[in-house]
Amino acid sequence: MSILDRFRLDDKVAVVTGASSGLGVAFAKALAEAGADLVLGARREERLADTGALVTAAGRRWVGRKTDVTKPEDCAALIALAIEKYGRVDILVNNAGVGTAVPATHETPEQYRSVIETNLMGSYWMAQEFARNNKGGGAIVNISSVLGLKPQGLPQAAYASSKAGVIGLTRDLAAQWTGRKNIRVNALAPGFFPSEMSDDLPEDMIGMIKMFTPAGRLGDPEELAATLIWLVSDASSYVTGITVPVDGGLVMP
Repeated sequence: MSILDRFRLDDKVAVVTGASSGLGVAFAKALAEAGADLVLGARREERLADTGALVTAAGRRWVGRKTDVTKPEDCAALIALAIEKYGRVDILVNNAGVGTAVPATHETPEQYRSVIETNLMGSYWMAQEFARNNKGGGAIVNISSVLGLKPQGLPQAAYASSKAGVIGLTRDLAAQWTGRKNIRVNALAPGFFPSEMSDDLPEDMIGMIKMFTPAGRLGDPEELAATLIWLVSDASSYVTGITVPVDGGLVMP
């Protein structure tokens, strides 16, 4: 196997949640270009066809269904769809997520719980179902955030704590499953990338982010997707339990 061959995902089956927009679309496209077939989940099922078209254009197959990761039964159904369609599941990308920016003294219990249930608990329910159905080993990548590592001047207690929780979840599942099940579990901590969440930020905030980011710009989703391919492929076969910031240097010590 050549060094470049280690990055290939030929005939692997990858499940991506939150695949209807933003980074989920970039992840699905990159996985297909690397050789994987896709199982796509999102609450906005009607938008999955657009993501699927990119998978088809890359010469790979796809199937999708409406998925709310806060519902364990939806998580089970998405993994079951992978087994039904392809007979296997090799890769899970826990990308589904929501964000809020509410001052801590004003955030309601309902707002806080909704973020935790999607970002943290949803990742756990999906990981559980993946591990129960994966037979030959595989890889999970949980999508955390730089806000799970370091505050960024935004009032995002719910989001930051959910993403810090994802990092803790990643470490524990890696410790449990890497040796026993041959399932590696890692996390990505994106900085600021164009997405529906960043679209809600005011222009002056975007300008400040660029100013405080050593790279001087927002990230390109393909830069994050390339790191994802490393983490789910044999190129990182001795890597587990880590969180990789992809942030233009934003959280460097």
